[in-house]
Amino acid sequence: MNKPILVTASLLGLLSIAFGAFGAHGLKAIISVDALQTFETGVRYQMYHAIVLLFVGSTTLIQQKTKKTLFYLIIFGVLFFSGSIYGLATNNLTSFDFKTIGFITPIGGLLFIVSWALLLISFFKMKAK
Repeated sequence: MNKPILVTASLLGLLSIAFGAFGAHGLKAIISVDALQTFETGVRYQMYHAIVLLFVGSTTLIQQKTKKTLFYLIIFGVLFFSGSIYGLATNNLTSFDFKTIGFITPIGGLLFIVSWALLLISFFKMKAK
């Protein structure tokens, strides 16, 4: 399970850098400052969780079952939270109204919170050496 986690973490990190550059250079002139800041929030949270996945995939401190659960919580958190934010920030550039699926943004945030809580619980359960 570690290799898929590490590959996914690397891909999410790569994409967050690409999206950040796209936002800073490609979107700057065509969306509002508020929308650009919203877009950057999606990029930031995606990168934070790419780094968390790098840790999860690299450590032996977390059980494999917990790693798998964290992996899915974070993946869906990124898709729901950052993905919907990207759509909402660029809503005026497409024919699809991303406001109709805006309700998934807080679901993604909740998935992030649950993943961090699970990480915390797994650390509390660790045996002292």
